[in-house]
Amino acid sequence: MRQKSPHPRLVVGISGASGAIYGARLLELLRPLPVETHLVMSRSAEVTLALETGMKPAELRLRADVVHAAGDLAAPISSGSFATIGMIIAPCSIRSMAEIATGVTTTLLTRAADVALKERRRLVLMVRETPLHTGHLRTMTALSEMGAVIAPPVPAFYAKPQSLDEMIDQTLGRVLDLFDLESGTVRRWGEPAKDGAPTARLNPRGSARRP
Repeated sequence: MRQKSPHPRLVVGISGASGAIYGARLLELLRPLPVETHLVMSRSAEVTLALETGMKPAELRLRADVVHAAGDLAAPISSGSFATIGMIIAPCSIRSMAEIATGVTTTLLTRAADVALKERRRLVLMVRETPLHTGHLRTMTALSEMGAVIAPPVPAFYAKPQSLDEMIDQTLGRVLDLFDLESGTVRRWGEPAKDGAPTARLNPRGSARRP
């Protein structure tokens, strides 16, 4: 755990869905930002992390300011009196999503998300599953009606990513936009790219043109 000056707190959850790299990279992007990160991982997330990235859970925990065990339902983030600016679950499994939607939470990860909802704080769920059946879609609709933001990790090809890392960073940067946090990783439509090259726009006929 690294030491950091007091800042607004953001809870980062990582479930066992495929895409553990999103949570790992998110914590990395948050390190230089004026935010205190609180990490909670499910047990299955630790397995997925190792399988997909080769990273050990202990390595990932070093990227967070505060780490909470998934079974610690007495942790500060389980209470609405513990002030945060919200929570991101990256990635969010269908099981975790279903628990949050019903309010029948069994781990600190889903309890913290339930707290974000009841306190009317921003909750962003990077749901990772495809294809989706009607039950999944209905659950997403219910969560959206409760105030959650459903943000599947869909790549933005208009940004012309040259690597998987760029695709991940663009997606996570757009998620951080929801909290008014500037990651510096987003290639924004109609704005100059970081290298100074203008981005392409589409004319009414659909062909690319330069601004």
